[in-house]
Amino acid sequence: MRHSLVLLLAAAGLLFVPTFARAHHAWGVQFDTTKTITLTGAVKNIDWRNPHVRLYLDVKTTTNDVIWEVDMGSPGMQIMNGWKIDTFRNGDRVKVDAYPARDGSNVVYGKRVTALTR
Repeated sequence: MRHSLVLLLAAAGLLFVPTFARAHHAWGVQFDTTKTITLTGAVKNIDWRNPHVRLYLDVKTTTNDVIWEVDMGSPGMQIMNGWKIDTFRNGDRVKVDAYPARDGSNVVYGKRVTALTR
């Protein structure tokens, strides 16, 4: 009886694994994939940690400087796309085409990053 209960609980737990995996990777929930915005600024920092590379961009406006967080996907994906840890350095000017956050925050999901100057 105890063995059957353990198997039943383990099987029930496995039913939730796909739900958790989809929830983590459902970036379409956090970002509006029907819109694209373009940001131009200087790289303030780039963080190469799992689960996602984060690029922080200093965007100057007419009134102030705004720091934007650019979610770039996994480090492995960036490496497969030809990026290296030093592809962009602090101070590099870049243009980022991205999907904006649905909540209006200064967070975007980067589609393309283009170097403007080195």
